[in-house]
Amino acid sequence: FENKTGYTLPDNTTVESPVTVSGVSGAAPSTLGVKVDISHTYVGDLRVQLVAPSGTVYTLKAFGTGGSADDIKTTYTVNASGQTANGVWKLRVTDNATYDTGRINSWGLQF
Repeated sequence: FENKTGYTLPDNTTVESPVTVSGVSGAAPSTLGVKVDISHTYVGDLRVQLVAPSGTVYTLKAFGTGGSADDIKTTYTVNASGQTANGVWKLRVTDNATYDTGRINSWGLQF
């Protein structure tokens, strides 16, 4: 399940990108893979979170981590076993500083 629609990340803004999961029975796994592709010239400005259909928020990357590195292209693992798999999941990205903007290129869930 993935969203390949690009979303611009302006300075000092929060952007959410949805993915609808359907046809998966039961709960999400304890090793839910969250594949993220974000372009940004200073990733320390960013907080990256996964929002479950229930509204539960999982922080994948905190503000300040990653420093001046460019881009986030990785797969995070989340214990989402307390969540129903089906529903609308969101990747929430917050840019907490000025001067460096970016883009959510794509992201997905690996069940």
